[in-house]
Amino acid sequence: MGRWGVSAPPAVAVSQRKKGNPIAGAGLILLASAFVAASTLCAKMLGTGEGALSAFQVTWGRYVFGLLALLLVATVVRPHFTAPQWPLHVLRVGCGAAGVTCMFAAAALIPLADATAISFLNPVIAMLLAIPILAERIGPIRWSMAALALFGALLLIRPGGSTFQPAALIALLAALLMGVEVIALKLLAGREGAFQVVLIANALGALFATVALVFGWQWPTPQQWMLMVATGVLMVTAQGFYTNALRIGDASFVLPFSYATLIFAALYDLILFDVVPVPLSLLGGLIIIVSGIILAWRDSKSRAG
Repeated sequence: MGRWGVSAPPAVAVSQRKKGNPIAGAGLILLASAFVAASTLCAKMLGTGEGALSAFQVTWGRYVFGLLALLLVATVVRPHFTAPQWPLHVLRVGCGAAGVTCMFAAAALIPLADATAISFLNPVIAMLLAIPILAERIGPIRWSMAALALFGALLLIRPGGSTFQPAALIALLAALLMGVEVIALKLLAGREGAFQVVLIANALGALFATVALVFGWQWPTPQQWMLMVATGVLMVTAQGFYTNALRIGDASFVLPFSYATLIFAALYDLILFDVVPVPLSLLGGLIIIVSGIILAWRDSKSRAG
Protein backbone atom coordinates (compact mmCIF):
# COMPACT_ATOMS: atom_id res chain seq x y z
CA MET A 1 0.00 0.00 0.00
CA GLY A 2 1.28 3.44 -0.87
CA ARG A 3 1.22 6.66 1.07
CA TRP A 4 -2.29 7.40 -0.29
CA GLY A 5 -3.77 4.17 1.04
CA VAL A 6 -3.80 2.37 -2.33
CA SER A 7 -1.42 -0.01 -4.03
CA ALA A 8 1.31 1.70 -6.02
CA PRO A 9 0.85 1.38 -9.78
CA PRO A 10 3.24 -1.01 -11.57
CA ALA A 11 5.37 1.87 -12.89
CA VAL A 12 5.95 3.16 -9.38
CA ALA A 13 6.54 -0.30 -7.97
CA VAL A 14 9.17 -1.00 -10.63
CA SER A 15 10.95 2.29 -9.99
CA GLN A 16 11.03 1.53 -6.27
CA ARG A 17 12.61 -1.90 -6.83
CA LYS A 18 15.05 -0.90 -9.58
CA LYS A 19 16.95 2.38 -9.43
CA GLY A 20 17.82 2.38 -13.15
CA ASN A 21 20.46 4.65 -14.64
CA PRO A 22 19.68 8.33 -14.02
CA ILE A 23 22.82 9.61 -15.76
CA ALA A 24 21.96 7.74 -18.95
CA GLY A 25 18.40 9.01 -18.64
CA ALA A 26 19.66 12.59 -18.47
CA GLY A 27 21.80 11.98 -21.55
CA LEU A 28 18.78 10.72 -23.48
CA ILE A 29 16.82 13.80 -22.46
CA LEU A 30 19.61 15.97 -23.86
CA LEU A 31 19.45 14.12 -27.18
CA ALA A 32 15.68 14.47 -27.23
CA SER A 33 16.04 18.20 -26.56
CA ALA A 34 18.22 18.67 -29.65
CA PHE A 35 15.62 17.00 -31.86
CA VAL A 36 12.67 18.80 -30.25
CA ALA A 37 14.29 22.20 -30.87
CA ALA A 38 14.88 21.31 -34.53
CA SER A 39 11.33 20.03 -34.97
CA THR A 40 9.82 23.16 -33.42
CA LEU A 41 11.98 25.31 -35.68
CA CYS A 42 10.56 23.49 -38.71
CA ALA A 43 7.03 24.00 -37.37
CA LYS A 44 7.64 27.73 -36.97
CA MET A 45 8.85 27.95 -40.55
CA LEU A 46 5.66 26.21 -41.67
CA GLY A 47 3.43 28.51 -39.64
CA THR A 48 4.93 31.86 -40.69
CA GLY A 49 5.44 33.78 -43.89
CA GLU A 50 3.48 33.76 -47.13
CA GLY A 51 1.23 30.74 -47.53
CA ALA A 52 1.67 29.73 -43.88
CA LEU A 53 -0.06 26.52 -42.76
CA SER A 54 -2.41 26.35 -39.77
CA ALA A 55 -1.22 24.82 -36.51
CA PHE A 56 -3.71 21.97 -37.01
CA GLN A 57 -2.17 21.10 -40.38
CA VAL A 58 1.38 21.31 -39.02
CA THR A 59 0.36 18.95 -36.21
CA TRP A 60 -1.12 16.59 -38.81
CA GLY A 61 2.19 16.50 -40.66
CA ARG A 62 4.10 15.97 -37.44
CA TYR A 63 2.06 12.87 -36.49
CA VAL A 64 1.45 11.35 -39.93
CA PHE A 65 5.06 11.44 -41.06
CA GLY A 66 6.23 10.41 -37.61
CA LEU A 67 3.94 7.38 -37.86
CA LEU A 68 5.23 6.49 -41.33
CA ALA A 69 8.81 6.63 -40.06
CA LEU A 70 7.96 4.32 -37.16
CA LEU A 71 6.20 1.83 -39.43
CA LEU A 72 9.32 1.65 -41.59
CA VAL A 73 11.44 1.00 -38.52
CA ALA A 74 8.97 -1.67 -37.32
CA THR A 75 9.44 -3.66 -40.53
CA VAL A 76 13.15 -3.93 -39.70
CA VAL A 77 13.29 -4.37 -35.93
CA ARG A 78 9.99 -6.31 -35.61
CA PRO A 79 9.30 -5.23 -32.01
CA HIS A 80 7.39 -7.31 -29.48
CA PHE A 81 3.99 -5.92 -28.50
CA THR A 82 1.94 -6.42 -25.35
CA ALA A 83 -1.66 -5.55 -24.46
CA PRO A 84 -1.90 -1.73 -24.57
CA GLN A 85 -3.16 0.31 -21.62
CA TRP A 86 -5.66 2.21 -23.78
CA PRO A 87 -6.99 4.69 -21.18
CA LEU A 88 -3.45 5.92 -20.47
CA HIS A 89 -2.66 6.08 -24.19
CA VAL A 90 -5.76 8.12 -24.96
CA LEU A 91 -5.05 10.49 -22.05
CA ARG A 92 -1.43 10.87 -23.06
CA VAL A 93 -2.08 11.41 -26.77
CA GLY A 94 -5.12 13.64 -26.25
CA CYS A 95 -3.11 16.00 -24.04
CA GLY A 96 0.00 15.64 -26.18
CA ALA A 97 -1.70 16.39 -29.51
CA ALA A 98 -3.52 19.38 -28.05
CA GLY A 99 -0.32 20.59 -26.39
CA VAL A 100 1.72 20.26 -29.59
CA THR A 101 -0.92 22.17 -31.56
CA CYS A 102 -0.92 24.96 -28.97
CA MET A 103 2.87 25.05 -29.03
CA PHE A 104 3.01 25.30 -32.84
CA ALA A 105 0.35 28.03 -32.80
CA ALA A 106 2.24 30.02 -30.16
CA ALA A 107 5.57 29.64 -32.00
CA ALA A 108 3.96 31.17 -35.10
CA LEU A 109 2.60 34.16 -33.17
CA ILE A 110 5.40 35.09 -30.76
CA PRO A 111 9.21 34.69 -30.81
CA LEU A 112 10.31 31.04 -30.81
CA ALA A 113 12.43 31.50 -27.66
CA ASP A 114 9.47 33.02 -25.81
CA ALA A 115 7.09 30.23 -26.82
CA THR A 116 9.65 27.54 -25.97
CA ALA A 117 10.44 29.02 -22.57
CA ILE A 118 6.79 29.37 -21.58
CA SER A 119 6.01 25.82 -22.70
CA PHE A 120 8.98 24.66 -20.62
CA LEU A 121 6.94 25.14 -17.52
CA ASN A 122 5.71 21.61 -18.32
CA PRO A 123 8.66 19.87 -16.60
CA VAL A 124 7.89 21.86 -13.45
CA ILE A 125 4.20 20.96 -13.72
CA ALA A 126 5.07 17.30 -14.27
CA MET A 127 7.51 17.35 -11.35
CA LEU A 128 4.74 18.65 -9.09
CA LEU A 129 2.26 16.04 -10.38
CA ALA A 130 4.86 13.29 -9.87
CA ILE A 131 4.69 13.80 -6.10
CA PRO A 132 1.08 12.59 -5.54
CA ILE A 133 0.67 10.42 -8.65
CA LEU A 134 4.06 8.68 -8.96
CA ALA A 135 4.95 8.90 -5.26
CA GLU A 136 8.32 10.42 -6.15
CA ARG A 137 10.16 12.31 -3.43
CA ILE A 138 11.79 15.61 -4.31
CA GLY A 139 14.46 16.91 -1.97
CA PRO A 140 15.59 20.50 -1.46
CA ILE A 141 18.49 20.13 -3.89
CA ARG A 142 16.20 19.07 -6.74
CA TRP A 143 13.78 21.86 -5.92
CA SER A 144 16.53 24.49 -5.86
CA MET A 145 18.26 23.22 -9.02
CA ALA A 146 14.96 23.06 -10.93
CA ALA A 147 14.28 26.66 -9.86
CA LEU A 148 17.82 27.63 -10.91
CA ALA A 149 17.31 26.03 -14.32
CA LEU A 150 14.09 27.99 -14.75
CA PHE A 151 15.94 31.19 -13.83
CA GLY A 152 18.52 30.36 -16.49
CA ALA A 153 15.71 29.93 -19.01
CA LEU A 154 14.36 33.36 -18.09
CA LEU A 155 17.78 34.87 -18.71
CA LEU A 156 17.87 33.21 -22.11
CA ILE A 157 14.61 34.79 -23.24
CA ARG A 158 14.76 38.01 -21.15
CA PRO A 159 10.95 38.22 -20.89
CA GLY A 160 9.57 41.60 -21.78
CA GLY A 161 6.39 43.07 -23.17
CA SER A 162 6.33 40.74 -26.16
CA THR A 163 6.26 37.69 -23.91
CA PHE A 164 3.16 38.75 -22.00
CA GLN A 165 0.81 39.11 -24.94
CA PRO A 166 -2.39 37.09 -25.44
CA ALA A 167 -0.61 34.51 -27.61
CA ALA A 168 1.62 33.66 -24.64
CA LEU A 169 -1.44 32.13 -22.97
CA ILE A 170 -1.51 29.54 -25.77
CA ALA A 171 2.03 28.48 -24.84
CA LEU A 172 0.99 28.33 -21.18
CA LEU A 173 -1.90 26.03 -22.09
CA ALA A 174 0.57 23.89 -24.02
CA ALA A 175 2.70 23.60 -20.87
CA LEU A 176 -0.26 22.45 -18.77
CA LEU A 177 -1.33 19.85 -21.32
CA MET A 178 2.17 18.49 -21.83
CA GLY A 179 2.72 18.29 -18.09
CA VAL A 180 -0.20 15.86 -17.83
CA GLU A 181 1.16 14.00 -20.87
CA VAL A 182 4.50 13.45 -19.13
CA ILE A 183 2.83 11.77 -16.15
CA ALA A 184 0.79 9.46 -18.41
CA LEU A 185 3.98 8.63 -20.31
CA LYS A 186 5.85 7.82 -17.11
CA LEU A 187 3.11 5.37 -16.11
CA LEU A 188 3.15 3.78 -19.57
CA ALA A 189 6.94 3.49 -19.59
CA GLY A 190 6.80 1.01 -16.72
CA ARG A 191 4.13 -1.18 -18.36
CA GLU A 192 4.87 -1.27 -22.10
CA GLY A 193 7.86 -1.25 -24.39
CA ALA A 194 9.21 2.11 -25.55
CA PHE A 195 8.63 1.40 -29.24
CA GLN A 196 5.04 0.33 -28.62
CA VAL A 197 4.34 3.49 -26.60
CA VAL A 198 5.74 5.76 -29.31
CA LEU A 199 4.01 3.87 -32.14
CA ILE A 200 0.58 4.01 -30.51
CA ALA A 201 1.09 7.68 -29.64
CA ASN A 202 1.76 8.60 -33.25
CA ALA A 203 -1.06 6.41 -34.58
CA LEU A 204 -3.61 7.99 -32.24
CA GLY A 205 -2.10 11.43 -32.81
CA ALA A 206 -2.42 11.03 -36.58
CA LEU A 207 -6.07 10.01 -36.12
CA PHE A 208 -6.86 12.96 -33.84
CA ALA A 209 -5.02 15.39 -36.13
CA THR A 210 -6.82 14.10 -39.23
CA VAL A 211 -10.18 14.72 -37.55
CA ALA A 212 -8.99 18.22 -36.62
CA LEU A 213 -8.40 19.02 -40.30
CA VAL A 214 -12.10 19.81 -40.44
CA PHE A 215 -10.88 23.31 -39.50
CA GLY A 216 -9.32 23.59 -42.95
CA TRP A 217 -6.71 22.21 -45.35
CA GLN A 218 -4.27 24.13 -47.51
CA TRP A 219 -2.27 22.26 -50.13
CA PRO A 220 1.42 22.56 -49.12
CA THR A 221 4.23 23.59 -51.44
CA PRO A 222 7.05 21.06 -52.09
CA GLN A 223 9.20 22.86 -49.50
CA GLN A 224 6.38 22.71 -46.95
CA TRP A 225 5.96 18.99 -47.56
CA MET A 226 9.66 18.51 -46.85
CA LEU A 227 9.42 20.57 -43.67
CA MET A 228 6.40 18.55 -42.49
CA VAL A 229 8.33 15.33 -43.09
CA ALA A 230 11.26 16.75 -41.11
CA THR A 231 8.96 17.88 -38.30
CA GLY A 232 7.51 14.39 -37.93
CA VAL A 233 10.78 12.44 -38.20
CA LEU A 234 12.65 14.74 -35.81
CA MET A 235 9.89 14.68 -33.21
CA VAL A 236 9.38 10.92 -33.31
CA THR A 237 13.13 10.42 -32.84
CA ALA A 238 12.96 12.71 -29.81
CA GLN A 239 10.01 10.66 -28.51
CA GLY A 240 12.12 7.51 -28.58
CA PHE A 241 14.88 9.12 -26.54
CA TYR A 242 12.36 10.73 -24.18
CA THR A 243 10.39 7.54 -23.49
CA ASN A 244 13.53 5.55 -22.70
CA ALA A 245 14.81 8.36 -20.47
CA LEU A 246 11.66 8.20 -18.34
CA ARG A 247 11.95 4.41 -18.23
CA ILE A 248 15.38 4.43 -16.60
CA GLY A 249 15.25 7.63 -14.52
CA ASP A 250 12.86 9.37 -12.13
CA ALA A 251 10.78 12.01 -13.85
CA SER A 252 11.68 14.54 -11.16
CA PHE A 253 15.41 13.98 -11.90
CA VAL A 254 15.62 13.73 -15.71
CA LEU A 255 12.99 16.30 -16.71
CA PRO A 256 14.98 19.43 -15.68
CA PHE A 257 17.56 18.47 -18.31
CA SER A 258 14.98 19.20 -20.99
CA TYR A 259 15.75 22.89 -20.47
CA ALA A 260 18.68 22.19 -22.79
CA THR A 261 16.21 22.62 -25.65
CA LEU A 262 16.71 26.36 -25.18
CA ILE A 263 20.46 25.96 -25.63
CA PHE A 264 19.99 23.96 -28.82
CA ALA A 265 17.54 26.56 -30.13
CA ALA A 266 20.20 29.24 -29.61
CA LEU A 267 22.79 27.11 -31.41
CA TYR A 268 20.48 26.57 -34.38
CA ASP A 269 19.91 30.32 -34.56
CA LEU A 270 23.67 30.88 -34.61
CA ILE A 271 24.40 28.23 -37.25
CA LEU A 272 21.45 28.85 -39.58
CA PHE A 273 20.70 32.54 -39.12
CA ASP A 274 23.97 34.00 -37.74
CA VAL A 275 22.19 35.16 -34.58
CA VAL A 276 24.96 35.64 -32.00
CA PRO A 277 23.81 35.06 -28.39
CA VAL A 278 24.15 38.09 -26.12
CA PRO A 279 26.03 37.74 -22.79
CA LEU A 280 22.79 37.21 -20.84
CA SER A 281 21.90 34.28 -23.13
CA LEU A 282 25.31 32.71 -22.54
CA LEU A 283 24.89 33.18 -18.79
CA GLY A 284 21.44 31.57 -18.87
CA GLY A 285 22.77 28.56 -20.77
CA LEU A 286 25.65 28.18 -18.32
CA ILE A 287 23.25 28.28 -15.35
CA ILE A 288 21.11 25.52 -16.91
CA ILE A 289 24.16 23.34 -17.55
CA VAL A 290 25.55 23.86 -14.04
CA SER A 291 22.20 23.04 -12.42
CA GLY A 292 22.01 19.82 -14.43
CA ILE A 293 25.55 18.80 -13.45
CA ILE A 294 24.79 19.42 -9.77
CA LEU A 295 21.61 17.35 -10.00
CA ALA A 296 23.50 14.46 -11.59
CA TRP A 297 26.33 14.67 -9.04
CA ARG A 298 23.98 14.74 -6.06
CA ASP A 299 21.95 11.82 -7.37
CA SER A 300 25.04 9.72 -8.05
CA LYS A 301 26.42 10.49 -4.58
CA SER A 302 23.19 9.52 -2.82
CA ARG A 303 23.06 6.20 -4.73
CA ALA A 304 26.68 5.44 -3.97
CA GLY A 305 26.01 6.08 -0.28
